[in-house]
Amino acid sequence: KAYWINTFTAIHDPAKLEAYIRLAGPAMEAAGGRFLARGNPAVAFESGTTTRTTLIEFPSVDDAVAAYHSAAYQEALRVLADGAEREIRIIEAVE
Repeated sequence: KAYWINTFTAIHDPAKLEAYIRLAGPAMEAAGGRFLARGNPAVAFESGTTTRTTLIEFPSVDDAVAAYHSAAYQEALRVLADGAEREIRIIEAVE
């Protein structure tokens, strides 16, 4: 398994973010992703940010990467455009 961790570092346009969310969720699920957590962190320590964070489980790293490159997710990114800044990481699960 693999985990997609998406952390928003800045949100510039909440309307664009909402439009992105409406498209990105179904795109991730269609690509085999399963949402484990999403929203603003309840608590952040050290250099942690309190902006929106998403954790999505995928069957593999390859599936998560394919989800990013999918046409449906690319459309979500087009809608988001300059509405937010993010960091995305995909990590393998521990055996």
